[in-house]
Amino acid sequence: EVQVTETGGGSVQAGGSLRLSCAVSGNTGARYCTGCFSKAPGKEREGVSCINWRGDSAYYADSVTGRFTISRDNAKNTLYLQMDSLKPEDTAMYYCAADHKVYGCSISNTLYFSYWGQGTQVTVSS
Repeated sequence: EVQVTETGGGSVQAGGSLRLSCAVSGNTGARYCTGCFSKAPGKEREGVSCINWRGDSAYYADSVTGRFTISRDNAKNTLYLQMDSLKPEDTAMYYCAADHKVYGCSISNTLYFSYWGQGTQVTVSS
């Protein structure tokens, strides 16, 4: 069974940076795409960014384009989301997700991913 574990959340002032790490374990011999979603209080879970298996194709939500950078290290089975120039509106629970899709990725629908982490809180104060 595939497990996804997020680390790296925390509290930071506006303009600061955080890096989320997402480790994928179990059946890691298979190829998979990975993504990050956020859920703020009172809002639905929404896509932030995703990256394909080879790491050469990534997508970002308009709200984070230019501020967040997603990457992955397949040797370590780990996804990274570098979050810079954080804003108070970035405050949310962040979830990592994975699925056995070799080509491409998508953040348009949570149903795209089968495996989810428990989430890590990111709080940005003004």
